[in-house]
Amino acid sequence: MSSFMCFLLLLLVRFSSAVVKPGQFVPKAGPSTRVPYKGPGPSDPNSIYTSFLECLPTQSPQPDPSFASIIYSSATNAAAYAKTLQDHLRNLRYNTTSTPKPAIIVAPTKESHVQAAVLCAKKLDMHIKIRSGGHDYEAISYASSEPRFMILDIFNLRAVDIDIKTETAVVQAGAQLGDLYYRIWEKSKVHGFPSGVCPTIGVGGHLSGAGYGTMIRKYGLSIDHITDAKIVIANGKILDRKTMGDDLFWAIRGGGGSSFGVIVSFTLKLVPVPKVTTVFRVVKTLEQNPVDIILKWQSIMPTIDNDLFIRLLLNPAKVNKKNTVRVTFVCHFLGDSNRLLGLMSKTFPELGLKKEDCIEVSWFQSLFYWAEFDYSKTKPELFLDRRTVVISFKRMSDYVQTPITKLGWTAIINKLTELDKVSMGFNPYGGRMSEVPANATPMPHRAGNLCKIQYSLNWPESDPKVTEKYMKQAKDMYEFMTPYVSKNPRGAFTNYRDFDIGVMKSGDGFNSGKIYGEKYFKGNFERLVKVKTAVDPDNFFRNEQSIPTSQSMKT
Repeated sequence: MSSFMCFLLLLLVRFSSAVVKPGQFVPKAGPSTRVPYKGPGPSDPNSIYTSFLECLPTQSPQPDPSFASIIYSSATNAAAYAKTLQDHLRNLRYNTTSTPKPAIIVAPTKESHVQAAVLCAKKLDMHIKIRSGGHDYEAISYASSEPRFMILDIFNLRAVDIDIKTETAVVQAGAQLGDLYYRIWEKSKVHGFPSGVCPTIGVGGHLSGAGYGTMIRKYGLSIDHITDAKIVIANGKILDRKTMGDDLFWAIRGGGGSSFGVIVSFTLKLVPVPKVTTVFRVVKTLEQNPVDIILKWQSIMPTIDNDLFIRLLLNPAKVNKKNTVRVTFVCHFLGDSNRLLGLMSKTFPELGLKKEDCIEVSWFQSLFYWAEFDYSKTKPELFLDRRTVVISFKRMSDYVQTPITKLGWTAIINKLTELDKVSMGFNPYGGRMSEVPANATPMPHRAGNLCKIQYSLNWPESDPKVTEKYMKQAKDMYEFMTPYVSKNPRGAFTNYRDFDIGVMKSGDGFNSGKIYGEKYFKGNFERLVKVKTAVDPDNFFRNEQSIPTSQSMKT
C-alpha cells in the first residue's frame, strides 16, 4: 500500500483518548509565550457552555430554537462532545491525553449559526479554531497553543449544488472532495474539477490553501477556478466576492481562509474532461537501474503534453530482509491509451510502457484508482463516506527548481534506503503552472519550479519514543535535501502544514510569522499581512501559522 494513499479506507479504525481539560499545547518548532487566560468570562467547560448557549440567541440575526443542539461540552453532553471531536481527528500525534481539548465544540447547521458563534466567541474572549473535517497535518484546526479555545466544526455545512448549464458548483466549506466529485458525477460524465485525489480532504482547507490534483498541468490549481466565496468575518457579517472586495477575495484563494474569517462556501467553475482518460502505475526496482529513467522523467515533464501527469514515488521497501527503495511512476492522462502510448514512445521510451500497463477509465473512476480502490467494483457512494483510519504521520514539502544530477538522485535513494521509513513524492509542474503569474494568487510556487516534493512518514504506534524516532528521520531527510531544493527562501506548500519551519510567537507575531510566511508565500506575504490588518486588525482569527497583522510587528 502506497504511503501516499489517502486516509479514506474501507475499514474504519477509531482511536479514542481520554477527555481532559484544556492545557498548554506547545508546537515543537517554537513554543507560544501567551500567558494563561485572565480575560472576561468563565474558564471551566460547563460555565463556558452555559455562557455560550445564553449568548447565541442574543447574537443571532434571527430567532433560532436549535442552538442547544449544536453545542457540545465535555461537562454537559460528554458523549456527543467526544464523538464530534474524534470523528474528524486525523493525526494520532495530536490525540493523546496531554493534547489540549477544546472547552466546547460548536457544529453549525446554517450560516446564521456561524455568524452567532463568531460574535459570541469574540464577546466571551474565546480563541476559535475552525475545522472543515479533512486532512490537517499539524492539528491547527483542533488543537491550540492557547489554553482556552473552542472548535467551530463546520462538517454539517456540506451541501453541493451543481449547475451544468453554467458549469458551476456551489460547495459549502464543510463538504469533502468526495462530496463534490460525487455530485459532479451525478450530473455529468464530461466535467470535473482540478483538486486532490483523496475524497476525505475537506473543501474549506483544501481550496483556501491552494489545492491541486492530477490535472494541475492542464488546469493549474483549484484556486484558479474559484469564482466566488462567502466568508464570515470578525464582526459577524457574511461577505461575498462583491462585498469583500478584490484584496480579501485574492487572499482567501491560497492564503488560508482561517486567518481572515470562516469561509462557508465557494463557487467553482467546472472544467471539461474527456469521456476516456488513462491511468497506469509502473514500478521499478533498484536492480533495474531506475536513476536514468528518473533523469529522463525530470527532463521531459516540464514541457510534455499538458494532458499528462506522472508522479514519481520513492518508497522504502524490504527485499530478503534488506532495505531498498521502490521507484513508482503513477500516471493520469486526459485521453485514451493509444494517444498516450504514442506520446510515451516518442518522449519517454525509457519507461518501457506497454499497452497492458494502461487502464482506460472515466475521470471519476481515475479518482478511485489514485485512491487505490478497485475502480471497477467500488460503488460511487463510497465517496460520500467520511470514515477514516487514524494514524500517526508527519508531512513536509519542498520545491525543486534546478535539475537534480545523476549523483544527486543516487544519493537521495541511498539516504532513503538508510532511513527505511521516509517516502517521497515528486509532483511535476510545467504546463498551466508555468503560465499563471506568481502574484495572481497568494500561492507563488508556479513558473520556475520543476516539481513539488512531499515527504511522508506514517506509523500506527502512539508511543512517544517511536514518534521521536520517526520525527528525527523526517528532519534528517529534510536536511539532507537542502542542496537539491529551492533557496532564499526555501519554499513550502501551505496545505502541507509543517511546524518545523516556524510557528507564531506571541509578542513577536509579525517577525515570527514572516519566517514561515515567506516560505509559504514568498513575495505575496506582505500583501497578505496588509489584507489581514485591514480585515481583522485585532487578530481574532489566528493559529500557530496564521497571517500576522502589521500591528504585531515587534518594536
